[in-house]
Amino acid sequence: MTPTKPHPTSPVRNPSRRSLLLGAAATGMAAGLPLGLPRAAHAAPKRGGTFRVGVHDGSSTDTWDPATTESILMIHANHVARAYLTEITNTNELGPDLATSWEATRDDATEWRFELATNAHFHDGRKVTAADVVASMNYHRGESSPSAAKSLMEGMTDITADGDHAVIFSLDRGNADLPYMMADYHFAIQPATPEGGIEWKDGMGCGPYKPTEFQPGIRVDFVRHDGWHRADSGAWFDAVKMTVLNDPNARQAAIVTGDVDAVTDVDLKTAGRLAQAPGVILDDVPSGTHITMPMMCDVAPFDDVNVRLAFKHAIGRQEIVDKILFGYGTVGNDQPIASSMPYFADLPQRTQDLDKARYHLKKAGHDNLSVELSVNDVILPGAVNMCSLFAEQARPAGLDIKVKQEPVDAYWSSVWLKKPFCVVSWTARPTPDIMFSQAYKAGADWNESHWENERFNELLLKAKSETNDELRAEMYAEMQLLCRDDGGTIVPFFRNRTSARRDNVMHEDSIAAVWELDGARGYHRWWFA
Repeated sequence: MTPTKPHPTSPVRNPSRRSLLLGAAATGMAAGLPLGLPRAAHAAPKRGGTFRVGVHDGSSTDTWDPATTESILMIHANHVARAYLTEITNTNELGPDLATSWEATRDDATEWRFELATNAHFHDGRKVTAADVVASMNYHRGESSPSAAKSLMEGMTDITADGDHAVIFSLDRGNADLPYMMADYHFAIQPATPEGGIEWKDGMGCGPYKPTEFQPGIRVDFVRHDGWHRADSGAWFDAVKMTVLNDPNARQAAIVTGDVDAVTDVDLKTAGRLAQAPGVILDDVPSGTHITMPMMCDVAPFDDVNVRLAFKHAIGRQEIVDKILFGYGTVGNDQPIASSMPYFADLPQRTQDLDKARYHLKKAGHDNLSVELSVNDVILPGAVNMCSLFAEQARPAGLDIKVKQEPVDAYWSSVWLKKPFCVVSWTARPTPDIMFSQAYKAGADWNESHWENERFNELLLKAKSETNDELRAEMYAEMQLLCRDDGGTIVPFFRNRTSARRDNVMHEDSIAAVWELDGARGYHRWWFA
């Protein structure tokens, strides 16, 4: 895809220009038009009303700690209550949030300077300064940090304040993707404590809305934050109410009856009918969001690459897209980089081949093999059915998959990263480096398959600082091949972001798909007619 123009307040110095200006391509998503909504000019946004949202995936273990955020509820809540240095805009470009501009101050991208808004305030009225940004970033660094984003901060040698409204990031090697990385949902800006830590327990932030009630796994309520530094261009609702509706039938009923104004995810098997319901609009946005089935490579039988390949060859991807996604997605190829993302490697598409599955199973020393696959529909409406279909597909190859439907509550704390074979939903990260660093790098907290490949990790380090775009593309292509043929993760498909709203909820023509509801920012971008 052709690189888009940079944001006018985001100067970039060569040679890393293309890596920073990937724009829409870098999100792995194309902005789609909502079903049933013609491309036409909307009336100007206006303030007022309470935006009620039914959110899937909330848990009683949810907290405001940005380091350990996992559930969709808290990812959305963080975007409502807190600000980040940068954001992915509704047109899937990189834009400013708390930072008003940024630039690589060295040609090798080993130093970056971010200028901060001078009019930003926390919910309690305190001004936001560079010291708060430094403390918020440092919270994710160091051996004792509990942050799942710690792997993204490796190579950061120093983060310093330059006065009250500028921050300098120093790195031991170049990182052309740093401004994109700052939009990661873990890197919320919090007030600094005198000891150098951050305040996070009460949901404090400097974002568009202030939390007034928080019941983990049940609800989060907010009111508009009058001190939000971008109030002239958003935060149109007076208040926001987020209610956890983990059951897809409950979400559909709530949006049809008007008990909520929007829902984050719809049951795809009834999406077509839902789009025909009076007063309901379906937003269907192609994305790099994907399902993974990680097999822990240090746990038998998945410690044998031939076992992993047997499962990868046994799955019928197109049948799953047709029967589970009902066409709202595309087949995957056991690599986490979607075809619309930068540096996508167009590898030969793996299709179901039971002969190859049996061959690899036999090579691993098995005629038959029984394993347990953990899942819950909170991952995806129809996820349990998907696993049952996979079990049917794999049985002729001698693979006996026993589908275990786990409790919805605490799925992220008790199943993911704990069970050796489970189902997970990943949103697209803005760049391949961020995706690989979080989920595939050896030792990363979210390396869900415990995969370690020396060549992959060597390439990851080289590609991060490589400013020759062709060489970087070659490295990422080889890394995707390693994921596909050696890795412990099945990627059966990429799914669209499919949500619903009442027809009095307005938004611009384009919708970001990095998260549900306009990249989890519809709460301040959207408005009532």
